[in-house]
Amino acid sequence: MAEGSTFYDVLVLLLAAVVMVPLLQRIGIPSILGYLAAGMALGPYTPGPVVDVEATKALAEFGVVFLLFAIGLELPLARLRTMRRFIFGLGMLQVIVTAALLGGLGMAFGLTAEAALVVGTTLAFSSTATVLMLLVERNEAVSHHGRIGVAVLIFQDLAVVPVLALLPLLAGASLQIGAALGLAAAKAVVAIAGIHLAGRFLVRPIYRQISLTRSPEVFTAANLLLVLALAWLTAQAGMSMALGAFLAGILLADTAYRHQVEADIEPFRGLLLGLFFMTVGMSIDLPFVASRGGTVVLLVVGILAVKASIIVGLCQVLGLGVVHGLRVGFLLAQVGEFAFIVFSRATELGILSHQLGQTLGAAVALSMVLTPLLAVAGHRLAVLAQQRLGQDLLPSSAEVPQQHVIIAGYGRVGRTIAGLVARHGIPYVALDLDPECVAKARAQGLPVYYGDASQIAVLRSVGVERARAVVMTVNRPRTVEKAVARIRHFAPDLPIIARAHDLAQELALDSAGATAVVPETMEASLQMAGLLLKTAGVEPAAVDRSLHEHRREHWGNLDGKDPTR
Repeated sequence: MAEGSTFYDVLVLLLAAVVMVPLLQRIGIPSILGYLAAGMALGPYTPGPVVDVEATKALAEFGVVFLLFAIGLELPLARLRTMRRFIFGLGMLQVIVTAALLGGLGMAFGLTAEAALVVGTTLAFSSTATVLMLLVERNEAVSHHGRIGVAVLIFQDLAVVPVLALLPLLAGASLQIGAALGLAAAKAVVAIAGIHLAGRFLVRPIYRQISLTRSPEVFTAANLLLVLALAWLTAQAGMSMALGAFLAGILLADTAYRHQVEADIEPFRGLLLGLFFMTVGMSIDLPFVASRGGTVVLLVVGILAVKASIIVGLCQVLGLGVVHGLRVGFLLAQVGEFAFIVFSRATELGILSHQLGQTLGAAVALSMVLTPLLAVAGHRLAVLAQQRLGQDLLPSSAEVPQQHVIIAGYGRVGRTIAGLVARHGIPYVALDLDPECVAKARAQGLPVYYGDASQIAVLRSVGVERARAVVMTVNRPRTVEKAVARIRHFAPDLPIIARAHDLAQELALDSAGATAVVPETMEASLQMAGLLLKTAGVEPAAVDRSLHEHRREHWGNLDGKDPTR
């Protein structure tokens, strides 16, 4: 009978997830909040069917385990080294300063030292899933502020692991916080050293043998065995299962099997993590939260203001500038999905009261819902700051030459074009939104300035009305399309050469008024085709004619093409 009841509970949970999550995603609500809403609908505090939380809790716990394993897979040492300045600079400072300030405020309002430590540190984390989704949707994942935000999120993901490991130690009445932190650190060092040795001399050779069997089922079984075995071992050592799963991920992050392991684990992680968030949703007391609506709103406003202010300030201190600070600060101001995990565990262990856990959970959910609005607000404030501060970063009319070329984007492509243009004695002015890139170029005496080529005020400052041509190399499709349209409207006869990612963007830029659009893969394809034809015995002159004709057919004749068509 009990088995049938558990089976029924799982079926109802799956049905609610299948119905509610896609429905809420259609109106822009993240899947995590969809799972929470589905759980609340099935909880004891709302009318309708009620699911037994305890019956599915053991299964849902594995969602956290697989999530931490996936995070470990995403953190190979090479990536940590490449982004170490932002990860262990801005990321570490953001977590420490935010945790200290919010934890101190918590103690001022009557929290115990243990509760203040957990609350302050957890509220310092941001939502990795929500932020990454927004960056991808806005084509900003490779932008400078996008890379900074991702680096901060990486450190936050790393910091979650010791927080989860620390919770059982903080719940012990006999331990002081300093002793708990020291014991947690000692256990983590021993665990990491042991797993590193096991990985080098045991796990990797075993994986090599398993891969030789070419059996997907055996490979998947090995992945599950590794995750669950290390999670069980760390649990037996008095630490959290999540720590063992995270270390298992790091163990495979630098191997050739990483991507296949990630693909095999993804379905388990998504489903089980969804179940976990649904069990969290079932524990949310909606009537209680509604009765404290004013407190929740004030708490959210306070958290958002504190986190955004700290990140903007730290960006200033580290020399990243107020423009990027505003973008990153508002983007990361919300509280992340890990808070549901930490607060749920802390409530179970008695570190937080039920009432406090409910209030904090509601504040976390509301802050995540506000993320898209915060991102828009950060962007607009950054634009205003850029317009106010940018006047000092743009050239004066006396500095802009006559009949020059404007290069929008001074990355690898832009620098190459600038070098070739200068070699032929043609003056140029380059624009870029990366302060570090601009500072390095200015230190070399190069005419590179901070500015957005899609803004008319910036275009006027670099003399677009007297330029001989504009080349767009910016690696953000929407920005390029907007810039081309505005330049074409402002200067109808000016030749505009733009870079496109794919055919869809090529057509969009063509419609916006670009004189010529160069697909990124086109030149590589033509160069390879030319080498192939010459290797096959075709006369070099004939090959060059073919390539030239292809370019003219594809890009049009710049001398005779009407750019206003």
